[in-house]
Amino acid sequence: MAVTLPAVVEELLNDMAAAVRESTRISDEHLLSLKFLFGSSAIQALDLVDRQSITLISSPSGRRVYQVLGSSGKTYTCLASCHYCSCPAFAFSVLRMSDSLLCKHLLAVYLSHIMGTCQQLTVSDKHLTDMLFTEEEQEHKDTE
Repeated sequence: MAVTLPAVVEELLNDMAAAVRESTRISDEHLLSLKFLFGSSAIQALDLVDRQSITLISSPSGRRVYQVLGSSGKTYTCLASCHYCSCPAFAFSVLRMSDSLLCKHLLAVYLSHIMGTCQQLTVSDKHLTDMLFTEEEQEHKDTE
C-alpha cells in the first residue's frame, strides 16, 4: 500500500512539476503556496535545493534512497516512497506532534526532483544496504 501525502500537497507538487516542465521555473504563486503550507521549512528546503544538497542513490535492484546534506552538515536519509526522513525534526514535528506535513529535507527532495537538480549516484545493492545499516547503527548509538 502506497503512502500518500495530503491531497493539497500532492496537488501543489504536481502543479509545480507541470509549471517547471513548461517554463523551467517555479512561479511566485507556487512559492507563496509553499510558504503557506510549510512556513519557514519551505525557504530552508529551497536553500538546500539551491546548494544542490540532495543526492538520489539507486541500486541495480531498483532501490532508491535520497541523502540530504543538512544545513548543520549532517547527512539525512529520505525515503520518498513512504515520505520518511531520518532527521529529528521529522520524528518530532511530523510523527510525534503532527505539527508539520514534511521536514525541510523531505520537502527539498521533492523540490529537487521537480526542478531536476538532484545529484545522481548508482551503487551496488550491497553498498546501499551497508550504507543504510551503518546509518541505523550510528543513529542507535546517538540515542544511547
